[in-house]
Amino acid sequence: MSKWTDVRDAIVKELNVENVTEEVKQRVTRAILNEGLPMIEQVVDKFVDKIKEQSKSESGWCYWRDAIVLPTVMQGAVWIIKMVLEKSLAPTVKAYA
Repeated sequence: MSKWTDVRDAIVKELNVENVTEEVKQRVTRAILNEGLPMIEQVVDKFVDKIKEQSKSESGWCYWRDAIVLPTVMQGAVWIIKMVLEKSLAPTVKAYA
């Protein structure tokens, strides 16, 4: 079974509960941070490496798209999601510790 299937099954298991407690929300957030985001980061990094390499043979708007815009948007989105999840997890861990 693939790692993605394991991650998906773990998240589905966590979400299939009668009572959504703070602990459940923390576990789901941790699962996304520890298992989901690293895989997404790897995929984004591979894609960015390829389009940056291709940008060397592009010109005009296609160069700027491949060299600057897409890499910044994609890596920036992953960074923002990771930061928001980490920051939202920290206060709840302190409050319930």
